[in-house]
Amino acid sequence: MDGDHVIEVRVEADVAGARLDVFVGGLPGVGSRSRAEVLISGGAVLVDGAVRQRSHRLKAGQVVQVIALPPSSEEGGPPQAENMAVPVTYEDEFLLVVDKPAGLVVHPAQGHPTGTLVNALLHYGLAGGEVGRPGIVHRLDKDTSGLMVVVRDADVHARLVKMIRQRVVKRCYLALVHGRPAQLGTIEAPIGRHPRYRKTMTVGGATSREAVTHFAILEEFRNYTLVEAGLQTGRTHQIRVHFRAIGHPVCGDPVYCRRDPLRIGRQFLHSHQLAFRHPVTGEELSFRSPLPEDLARVVARLRETGGTS
Repeated sequence: MDGDHVIEVRVEADVAGARLDVFVGGLPGVGSRSRAEVLISGGAVLVDGAVRQRSHRLKAGQVVQVIALPPSSEEGGPPQAENMAVPVTYEDEFLLVVDKPAGLVVHPAQGHPTGTLVNALLHYGLAGGEVGRPGIVHRLDKDTSGLMVVVRDADVHARLVKMIRQRVVKRCYLALVHGRPAQLGTIEAPIGRHPRYRKTMTVGGATSREAVTHFAILEEFRNYTLVEAGLQTGRTHQIRVHFRAIGHPVCGDPVYCRRDPLRIGRQFLHSHQLAFRHPVTGEELSFRSPLPEDLARVVARLRETGGTS
């Protein structure tokens, strides 16, 4: 096809046995395993001229071709900078820590081509990761507020992704849940895609992966409990799915609770603490974000009413 760019690489003996998605994700011009998975599933990766599964194990001497497909008209190409204000908690030449407001999508995707956190921060020179989501090393759901780290250097991006995988980045959330869970606990339950409702996640779903959430109670009300939840892993919708699984769904959650007696208008979930060692300077960084006004009002109302409404 006119305009396609083809990468062609012969598999050397020292990488024989590697998974196709891992190998392709490490190639210059691809840059990430998730981007490799998109290309493989779209038929844009060939091994000796044939389409293979992402789990295919490569053999020495095989030829891998990658057709870097141009963005679809729906994707609209690389994101563009937009004049949008997002609170920046910390900034240096390598990274930013931002306090994302609820209602803001993190990066462009189907249905949200513009008006995202990435669009708002592009003028900072975001770098690393995929073309459509530069600088992003972890995400918050659209209606989850709070702290995120965003990167301005490709090498730092790779280091932070590795740190998150090694579980040395501390990420804690404040959540208001229904009922009264145990005073202190750990939820260990693998999470995967729901077999019927593909936009949602569930415990034990398709291709489920290990998921661990630690929590402690901060304040109890008659019908609700304010908890601090810490992520040991970082699966999609992890806190929301885990608390639903133990019978204490997050208040206001339109997907995993489907009732909102407190009239919050979104899930009561806020990323309030982020701590990590700076990947370049080695400095220990720690940040906190108070509850935003809409969630703080809910807590104040519960204190006034005795925790019933």
